[in-house]
Amino acid sequence: MQRRTDHSRFTKRHDFVPDFSHAERRTRIVIGITAAMMIIEITVGLMSHSMALLADGWHMSTHVLAFLITAVAYYLARRHAANVRFSFGTGKVGVLGGFTSAVVLSIVAFLMAGESVRRLFVPLAIHFNGAIGIACVGLLVNLGCALLLADRHHEAGNGSAHHDDLNLRAAYLHVLADAFTSMLAITALTGGKFFGWAWLDPVVGIIGSGVVFSWAYTLLRDTSGILLDRTPASSDLPHQIRRTVESDGDSTVTDLHVWQVGIGKYAAMISVVAHEPKSSDSYRELLREHDELVHVTIETQHCREDHESIANP
Repeated sequence: MQRRTDHSRFTKRHDFVPDFSHAERRTRIVIGITAAMMIIEITVGLMSHSMALLADGWHMSTHVLAFLITAVAYYLARRHAANVRFSFGTGKVGVLGGFTSAVVLSIVAFLMAGESVRRLFVPLAIHFNGAIGIACVGLLVNLGCALLLADRHHEAGNGSAHHDDLNLRAAYLHVLADAFTSMLAITALTGGKFFGWAWLDPVVGIIGSGVVFSWAYTLLRDTSGILLDRTPASSDLPHQIRRTVESDGDSTVTDLHVWQVGIGKYAAMISVVAHEPKSSDSYRELLREHDELVHVTIETQHCREDHESIANP
């Protein structure tokens, strides 16, 4: 009878995504609150002819979309965490969601700016009292959502020495940005009501679009680097790996690739040449102090005196 060997204990796991169930539940709550306020602001903005309030409502609609993307990303990352078809786990699902959200934000920012410029040349009469009241309610809602997400945001940031959860970061910064836009809308509407500065309303719409685009650009920059497997410029990990491996005075790192596969989690491919190369497990042991390295592939080569190299068996 042929005996079968259990290789399960040698199988490398690629589930690098922590438990985000709490953050996922809070995100769903924020989706419901923000969607309700979005509908109110857009409706009142159209009825009162306030571009500042309408821009704030549009801005809030991008948050609803971003929160939906956040929730879907949490769900997909959790559902496929153990799926072997994801070679390095599902850590980039949230990053992809953040990138998608940033693209949508960029488009909306341009639409907001275009409509605001049009209102500068074709102004409409604004019903200030109703618009100011709704803008104040919107500000309170944004501040409440920010408080709801703040604890989880800081908790995720403290739990990772390198990168926090881009999903949660996106949601948190969305509500903070919207609170800022609401304050601008209140300022513009108040100035228009008491000082007759009707031009201030579309100007604030332009400023708000600039804030949205600035945030979208930052998120695009952060997420695209991770999606393209770029080593973070702020990370000293490649230098630390090279220094650790070469600490014996014999080994030389000839090829090194480091990329992010999860929240504060990295993978590395290392090629080492030495006159007396250690085993791959020995080099891994040297790197064990780096908890952020969750997947390490090491290739060793023997260096002859004539500087020729052959693969070490």
